[in-house]
Amino acid sequence: PDIIFNLAAESHVDRSIVNSKKFIKTNINGTFTLLELSNEYFQTISKNNRSKFKFIQISTDEVFGSLKKGSKSFIENSNFLPNSPYAASKASADHLVRSFYKTYNLPILITHCSNNYGPFQNSEKLIPKTIINAIRNKPIPVYGDGKQMRDWIHVQDHVDALVLISTKGKIGESYNI
Repeated sequence: PDIIFNLAAESHVDRSIVNSKKFIKTNINGTFTLLELSNEYFQTISKNNRSKFKFIQISTDEVFGSLKKGSKSFIENSNFLPNSPYAASKASADHLVRSFYKTYNLPILITHCSNNYGPFQNSEKLIPKTIINAIRNKPIPVYGDGKQMRDWIHVQDHVDALVLISTKGKIGESYNI
């Protein structure tokens, strides 16, 4: 392969609060395993193929924490302030990815994106869950005090950004989508 996209993740924040062990195993240990195998592969390929190889870590904007109303948006070098085991596991994975770049010269890129929506989304996620509950005349969940805001991006727009970053991104950089 020329490019490895690590999109694998446990991503349901509520479940990370109830049982964080699975999030640690998948998001941290899983990323570490992919990095080790990618680095082994990278070290054995020809110089020509090395120039094309990239490991792209798809992360979340939740690694940055929460914004207060009226605050400026996060930027690529904002501090990590995760507020859930999910966000902490993704921040940990991001740190591992960066360390493989600095330690082993593994060519990496990291992306942070907000909530995705679109076809085939897991039914436990907010938009499908809200629609399903409305159809079934069940209560619609309201999180916190109902004043929280979320950013959303259609999955196809996210994919388009990943393709662009994979072709035009600068090795070692992070990109907020």
